[in-house]
Amino acid sequence: MSPSPPRPTLADRLQREWLSGGALSAALLPLSWLYAGLLALRRRAYRLGLMQVGALPVPVIVVGNWIVGGAGKTPTTLALLDLLRARGLSAGVVSRGYGRDGREVRLVGPGSTASEVGDEPLLIHLRGRVPVAVGADRVAAARALLAAHPGLDLLVSDDGLQHWRLPRALTLLVFDERGLGNGRLLPAGPLRQPPGPPAPDQLVVYNAPRASTGLPGFLAGRRLAGAVSLAGWWAGEAPSMDGLLALRGRPGLVAVAGVARPQRFFDMLADLGLQCSPLALPDHADYAALPWPADAAGVLLTEKDAVKLPPERIGATPVWVVTLDFAPGAGFEAALDAQLQRLFPSRWIKD
Repeated sequence: MSPSPPRPTLADRLQREWLSGGALSAALLPLSWLYAGLLALRRRAYRLGLMQVGALPVPVIVVGNWIVGGAGKTPTTLALLDLLRARGLSAGVVSRGYGRDGREVRLVGPGSTASEVGDEPLLIHLRGRVPVAVGADRVAAARALLAAHPGLDLLVSDDGLQHWRLPRALTLLVFDERGLGNGRLLPAGPLRQPPGPPAPDQLVVYNAPRASTGLPGFLAGRRLAGAVSLAGWWAGEAPSMDGLLALRGRPGLVAVAGVARPQRFFDMLADLGLQCSPLALPDHADYAALPWPADAAGVLLTEKDAVKLPPERIGATPVWVVTLDFAPGAGFEAALDAQLQRLFPSRWIKD
């Protein structure tokens, strides 16, 4: 007899109600109202000058979202860095470094580990080929990064939309299929802040097949770019789609994803005809122990998982890193160019 599926937890129920509403969400509404009041007081403190926005010598582009969990900020950040580089602009990245040990400011370097700086900042440093600093205080992280790299033209903040002390010249607001969920603030809903009308210094990116809110924005293209061995990934080798497709029909493969929405990764593999046993891990899983069965014929990982697995840890099991090709689209590029011309009026921006 096959084992019974695990019973849904209270957290599972709340996640469902964050999309549609329900009794549990309604019961949490008083806490949402309290949260909304605290947000309003904090915003008012900034408007009255009781709290100060930090000053930085270069523009900051914030990549963030209104909804919690896995909307696609990191792929958007990596795509943005590529576009900025193509336009001759030198960018650095600041991040909180969620899930790391400590809150202090740290510069991400060749010897950094995910436990020290966070998995997403380390991935951005390796894949984006840019200097990165992490810190609970994003302004302090930005100043440390600019002191270490004074030639940077601008900074990109991976998350930090609700870190109001951080100045921002442009915001990329990222949504996935969930849109605004049930429209309620935490904890009755998934919203980190009340939604508002679009602002002139805001570009909306939909990491989804279609727009999921009423805000005008750009539909990103998202597909798997290929696979590369874990050792090759760490060495900077390019992924190969032929290498990924060659795994079709191979028995005993396990697909592992320690991300906020692992099913999306599993579905994309299945769409390419790969048959894998899915193994979903908690977001930011630390990989203190290898999670897949010892007899797995091969393992496919996301890049966010790969940054926590040095090749020497995997033994004889073949492990491939499956990379993502994420493109905000030509319309987005034109809108970004208009914003960059606003930020750098005396500088030629490449077509």
